[in-house]
Amino acid sequence: MNTLMNARHGRTKKRMTKHIVSGLRLPAVLVALASMLGAGDARATEGALGRPVTGTSVLSGVGIVPPEPVWIVSLQTVYLDGSIGAGRQVPIAGQSSLGLNAELSLTLASLLKVWGKYGGWDFASGVTLPYVWEKVSGSFAIGQFSRTTSDRASNLYDMLFTPIEAGYHFSATDHIALSFNIWAPTGKYEPNALANPSLNNWTFVPQIAYTKIVPKYGLEFDAVMGFQFYTRNTATNYQNAPLFTLDVMGLKKFANGLGMGVVMGTVQQLGNDTGPTADRLDGFVGRDFTVGPIVTYDTRLGGKTSLSASMRWVPSVVSVNRLKSTRTFMATATLVF
Repeated sequence: MNTLMNARHGRTKKRMTKHIVSGLRLPAVLVALASMLGAGDARATEGALGRPVTGTSVLSGVGIVPPEPVWIVSLQTVYLDGSIGAGRQVPIAGQSSLGLNAELSLTLASLLKVWGKYGGWDFASGVTLPYVWEKVSGSFAIGQFSRTTSDRASNLYDMLFTPIEAGYHFSATDHIALSFNIWAPTGKYEPNALANPSLNNWTFVPQIAYTKIVPKYGLEFDAVMGFQFYTRNTATNYQNAPLFTLDVMGLKKFANGLGMGVVMGTVQQLGNDTGPTADRLDGFVGRDFTVGPIVTYDTRLGGKTSLSASMRWVPSVVSVNRLKSTRTFMATATLVF
C-alpha cells in the first residue's frame, strides 16, 4: 500500500496513507446490514425479522478494498426496539397482526480475505455468522375480539456470504467497491412462530460502495447503495418485493484518531409483496428514512495491524409499514492484519 501511495502522491504519502489505513475495515460484506444488509427488523417484509436495518450498512472506508492481501475481522452489534402501530396490519406467521412490537439484538462476526490485485482491481471474499435475540408481540383478531401474543427466539441467524468483492482506486482519495452478497436460509425457522431467526428465503444483494477522502480538512464521505432480491418463502407462500437501500455518511476525523459525523439512510420497496397474506394487505409496501450521529476511532496496533471502532444512533424519521424506532444503535470493531 505504501508503494502505491508513494507512486501516486510522492510527498503526500504519509498523509494519504493515514487516511487509507483508517478505511481498512470490513467493506460491503456487511449489508445493511447487514448488513444489516445487513441485519434484522420488520422492514416491510414478512415476519419480525427483515434484512436491512436502515443506516447501518455504511462504514468508514466502505468503498476501499485494500491494495495488499490482508485479513479483516469484524464484530458488529445492532440493537433495535420498535413498533408498527395497531392501525396497520402486519404479515407475520402466515397471518396478519394488528400492529407489531419487536425488540432485538443482532451480533455479527465477519471474516473477509483480501486476495490481491488483478487488472487494476483488488479482490476479496468473506463470510458473516450472525446471532440474534428477539422478542416479538402482536395482536390477532378472534371474531369480535383480539388476542395479544408474544414470542421470543435466541439462535443463529441466516448466514451472509460475499463470494466476490472488487475494489478500484481512482486515486488515493477516491475509491469504489462492487460486491455481490448472498443471505442463505441457514437459521431455524418455524412457520407459525412470531419470532424467527430466519426469513426462510434466499436473498441476493448486489451493492456498490464509494469513499471520498479530503485529507486537507480531515473529511471523509461514504455511501452504500444496494438492491435486495428475495426468493419466495415456500412455507407461507409469501414473496417479498425487491428493496432499494441507500446509506450515506459524512465524517470529520481528528489527529488523535477520533472521528465524528452524521449517518443518513433509506429503504424503499420496489413494488408489492405477493402471496395470500400480502394480497390482503395491498402488497404491504413500505419505506423509511433514518438519520443520526456516529463516533469513530482508528489506531495502529503495530506493523500492518490496525483497529477501528464506531458507535452510532440512527432513529427513524419516517416509517411506513416498517418498525419505527427511536432506539436503534450499532457498535462495531474491526481488526485488519
